[in-house]
Amino acid sequence: MRRAATLIIGILLPLTLPAMAGAQDPTPTPPAPTPTPAPAPAAAGTMALKLDRTHRLGKRRVVLRNDKLRVRGFVTPFVAGQRVTVRLYRGKQKLAAKSVQVKQAGPNGVFQVSLTPAIGRLTVRASHKATPQQVTFAAKPVRVTGITPRAGPGDRGPTVRLLQSRLANLHYAVSRSGVFDDSTARAVVAYRKVRGWSRVGVASSDVIRGLLARKGGFKVRYPSHGKHVEADLSRQVLALIGRGGKVERIYTTSSGTAVTPTVLGRFKVYMRTPGTNSKGMVHSSYFIGGYAIHGYASVPTFPASHGCLRVPVPNALSIYNWLNIGDRVDVYP
Repeated sequence: MRRAATLIIGILLPLTLPAMAGAQDPTPTPPAPTPTPAPAPAAAGTMALKLDRTHRLGKRRVVLRNDKLRVRGFVTPFVAGQRVTVRLYRGKQKLAAKSVQVKQAGPNGVFQVSLTPAIGRLTVRASHKATPQQVTFAAKPVRVTGITPRAGPGDRGPTVRLLQSRLANLHYAVSRSGVFDDSTARAVVAYRKVRGWSRVGVASSDVIRGLLARKGGFKVRYPSHGKHVEADLSRQVLALIGRGGKVERIYTTSSGTAVTPTVLGRFKVYMRTPGTNSKGMVHSSYFIGGYAIHGYASVPTFPASHGCLRVPVPNALSIYNWLNIGDRVDVYP
């Protein structure tokens, strides 16, 4: 009986050992997958524009038609690889569009592009389309007026207003009518005389650009003479100089011919006669003998008088009222 039990246990034991071993060493559970990180949110952004190579005309900005309009942009913050599109409009008409890459400048971004302006009221816009790295945003539009760089008799508009403004800034006697009138033509002639250019009453591109560069002012020869008149016969211009030695007004003039030349030297006003005399002299201020500064119907761009200093009749009264007995008059070649 005991031997039979032992035999049964010997048979069953090998069969149960693998099951017991399996229970002691179970198959391992595979690890959970690493979760995919959420994408970083796209960066917000702001942008501002600035226009270069423009000129101030009152509260407006103007640009000459043949100049390149340079647009500079500033983006906050800088995000690598971003681009913006700059567009130029005249009204609703799109004139140009340029895509440009934003470059880093510290924590911010910058970009620059050149546009060819047209005539008229222009608007510059810039925008950034959404990317995975940065959201959509746009700059505040900036406006500028494109103008032609020349003007002549009868013209009107921003070019003429700019011309008159710059002539006045350099102290040329000129109207501010916004129309290229006779006053403007005379001032342009005086400016051309000072620059040594052809003596015509047309504002060419050289005139406009020279005025914008603040060139062509009258250089006072005798600033220590206080309030006085300077007559530059080589340029055929007459300038009123204030007590501080500063130019107050500049006029075109016509001096004496080679046969009846204007006397040279330093003089003082000794007599003044208002109105028009029998010789057609208007509002005369005499500085020696019969020589006077006076208005006259004919004031060509070259020496044509009998020795006096002729000025245009529309300018005669303002010069007469400015002068006083004893004021110095300097006449030089």
